[in-house]
Amino acid sequence: MRRRSARTSSAHPSADDTLADLTSPGPASSGRVPSGRPAPLPLALLGVGVFLLVLTPLLDSYVAPRAKRTPVDVNVTTVLTGQGSYFDAEALKVRHDQRLTVTRRVLGDVSDSERGGVAVWDVSQTIDTPRTLPLKDPRKSLQWTTERWVTDRRTNRPVHCCEETPAFQGDAYLKFPFDVGKRGYRWWDNTLGATVPLRFAGTARVGGHEGYRYTGTVEPAKTGTRQVPGRVVDRPGQSQVLAEEWYSNDGIEMVVDRRTGRIINAVIAPKKTLRAPGAERDAVTLLQSDRLEFTPATQREQVDLASEDSGLLRLVDDTLPPACAAAGAVLAVFGGVLVARGRSRRTTRLPAPPPSVPTSVSG
Repeated sequence: MRRRSARTSSAHPSADDTLADLTSPGPASSGRVPSGRPAPLPLALLGVGVFLLVLTPLLDSYVAPRAKRTPVDVNVTTVLTGQGSYFDAEALKVRHDQRLTVTRRVLGDVSDSERGGVAVWDVSQTIDTPRTLPLKDPRKSLQWTTERWVTDRRTNRPVHCCEETPAFQGDAYLKFPFDVGKRGYRWWDNTLGATVPLRFAGTARVGGHEGYRYTGTVEPAKTGTRQVPGRVVDRPGQSQVLAEEWYSNDGIEMVVDRRTGRIINAVIAPKKTLRAPGAERDAVTLLQSDRLEFTPATQREQVDLASEDSGLLRLVDDTLPPACAAAGAVLAVFGGVLVARGRSRRTTRLPAPPPSVPTSVSG
């Protein structure tokens, strides 16, 4: 009698195996749809919003302070003109009612400025008469002076380095500090060789541009000595006299752009005289004018430069920080809401299907 061999082939599952396979939970029975990646637009809005919020304090603490730096690559010429008197050294006489021209050129020394981390400006100033102005030669001017102005680029205070000459003091000279206030400043007067207190005197408009107005005066002061023929200072009995040089200024007026500290108009009323040694009165006038003022062309140029620079500072100081903060907050909130809603939709639960059990299993 033959025995019946057991069926052990794995190629034909048993009824129990089939039932187990049909009733075991499949991938869909978890009740969730795979989340996937968030849409790119909400993430972009959220990212830009966060970036703008981070940028806002940087504009105040980093960008704005570095924007307020005295420039080093300057090349500016300013001209003051007016009627006055001067001493003609060739004729040994004073010529009255003459047109005087003061020309000042400022050229930045970029190499020395970057090396020292300061602003180094070389200044050349000439005072010309109708006779010397057409010559266009500073050596033949009535007066020619050169200076080297070195300042802290942030505070505008003098820095005594880089072959500075003269060693000046004060708060202002060729320009005022950034963000000038309604207060007094110490202005360096190179002819006097000392600072002059200027007081705030309200506002003034130059070419439609409003600036702060500062005024001051210089009382007569001895500034040096000069050897001249005795008869020039009422000492005809002496061939040569070491005369005293005296200087005063009855009307200093500076109109300054508030943000940049740029001088958009300047008025001076200088008087330089000679006195005999120890005398109490002037013997001869070397230079005198009741009003020397920026020419209209210089005023326009200074106003244009001030408007351009102050507009950039206004953008960094007043416009960008609140705009970045407001836009950043709106974009961050809006983007965050969109990201959250997108995730909520992708993780909605689905009902699990009921298990299906076969009614019969064939052997």
